[in-house]
Amino acid sequence: MPRDWTPQIYLKSMISIRPHGETVVDLGSGAGFDVFTAAKRVGPTGKAIGVDMNKNMVDKANANKAYTNASNVQFIESTITSIPLPDNTVDCIISNCVINLVPAAEKQLAFNEMFRLLNPGGRVAISDILARKEFTEEMKKSIALYVGCIAGASQVSDYEALLKNAGFNDVLIVDSKNDLNVYFIAAESKTSCCEIDIVEEEAEAPSSCGSKTRENCYKPEEKESCCGNDMPTCACQNQPSSMASEAETVAARLGITDFNEWAGSFQVYAIKPAAN
Repeated sequence: MPRDWTPQIYLKSMISIRPHGETVVDLGSGAGFDVFTAAKRVGPTGKAIGVDMNKNMVDKANANKAYTNASNVQFIESTITSIPLPDNTVDCIISNCVINLVPAAEKQLAFNEMFRLLNPGGRVAISDILARKEFTEEMKKSIALYVGCIAGASQVSDYEALLKNAGFNDVLIVDSKNDLNVYFIAAESKTSCCEIDIVEEEAEAPSSCGSKTRENCYKPEEKESCCGNDMPTCACQNQPSSMASEAETVAARLGITDFNEWAGSFQVYAIKPAAN
């Protein structure tokens, strides 16, 4: 980061999807609402691409595309560790509460894939749940905590190492200070565990859906982007009350009174080095 930049200036420069001509990829795009927002930002000379492993969500996204007549939007059914796009063709990659659901052994592959896709100087802007300290084995194995975007979370230092190992520079990880204990009422409120206030430029947020743009974002029942076909329900969204109850049971058994001591919602930014 340049010495005379504040973190806020740095964040704004990185999160902004620049108008006219950029290619943006959303990892775990669900029904495509963040993709459509990005498509408006980049304009007709740019392109917004959504990647999701869930065929049902890709089909729904394409139905939304047909309804909106968006000409600069594409949806791809794929895992985020092996995306059928050429090297060095993307300017900005966004993602909302998806990377934490990638198995630990494959997380490096996901970051390597981001690096491969980005043009030199390309940016990553991710919102995700990260661990503040090492989880117990019971926490890691709890399906309720997994569905709640907690059990699969990497520690902050490990997340930074994964990005740097992939080749990224200027890695910045910022605590959003959101309350993860709201997961217990997620079945009623249907809020996202990764909900953040995205740093906005002008009137539009490129957005991984923050609370400020939520009314123009997704319906909770449509954001199934982090789910594989074998998932019992959508991670991060629309958790059934039984899952919330199980999470409470696990917390009580482990003596956890505050999930915020264990994990948090973070904004993650990084840049692929420019070509020499």
